Amino acid sequence: MNLYPSDSLLDERNLQLLELLRGDPRMSVSEMARRVGMSAPAVRERIQRLEESGVISGYRVDIDPRALGYAIAAFVRIKPMPGQLPNIVELAQRLPQVSECHRVTGEDCFLVKIHLESLDTLDRILDQFLAFGNTATMLVQSTPVAPRGLPLPGRT
Repeated sequence: MNLYPSDSLLDERNLQLLELLRGDPRMSVSEMARRVGMSAPAVRERIQRLEESGVISGYRVDIDPRALGYAIAAFVRIKPMPGQLPNIVELAQRLPQVSECHRVTGEDCFLVKIHLESLDTLDRILDQFLAFGNTATMLVQSTPVAPRGLPLPGRT
């Protein structure tokens, strides 16, 4: 996987394809080909090159956590005790309530996003992290900007 794609991979046609895929990842290759004025095999080949180079790193389904019974989202800052970084990473990977874990700069080393069915489960999750460091929790009230894709080069 090439972490720094060449300019030829980010040409105008590929940017159009990325824009289409971002808008509708289930769009058929033939529909994309029609919209960008290319043949379906050419579009399929371009998408494959974008995948192989790492520009397209995967496809996912967005599921509303509330539909699964997770009414509460929280961010937890974690400041590990000395030598506990690997334990926090392992715990975050193991807990299904953790949807994101970021190693960050500053006093805290980790920022973790968790989803909870109720506030009653918060203590149980936090207690597991407290075995390895100090935590500070922020409950999400609302999300005025939902997760979204990055702007594509040359498009704003």
